[in-house]
Amino acid sequence: MVEIIYPYLPENRKFKFVKEDNSYMLAAKEISSKSGCVLQATGAVLVKNNRIIGRGTNAGKRVDKCPRVEKGSKTGEDYYLCKEICLQEGHAEAQAIKNAQEDTKGADLYLYGHWWCCRDCWSKMIKADVKDVYLLENAYEKFNFRK
Repeated sequence: MVEIIYPYLPENRKFKFVKEDNSYMLAAKEISSKSGCVLQATGAVLVKNNRIIGRGTNAGKRVDKCPRVEKGSKTGEDYYLCKEICLQEGHAEAQAIKNAQEDTKGADLYLYGHWWCCRDCWSKMIKADVKDVYLLENAYEKFNFRK
């Protein structure tokens, strides 16, 4: 197995992994289909007490080409283009927290469509007391387009 070096991972945090048929990952996948991102449609669900309490996507205005790809941005760079050109309100993780219907303390987040979480999203998840972050078990291979 290849050791994955994440562009950002807070100290004392790690990702957990689930199969694609996990019911919460399926819910994250479903919400990702509503994303306007042409490069990396991403969806997230927050789960607490076996219930989905929040959903989010990196939705925005659909454009023909990703402005970050056009610029040659590395992963994790130039997110301002997503906001300025694609009208993205935030990443799926942040939107799931923003849209939570109850207190997020102790909730788990399931993320579909990406293989890591940026510093800003981790900060929001830590502030919201999100317990664990789950990715698809083959997320690096499936969603890392810039290997």
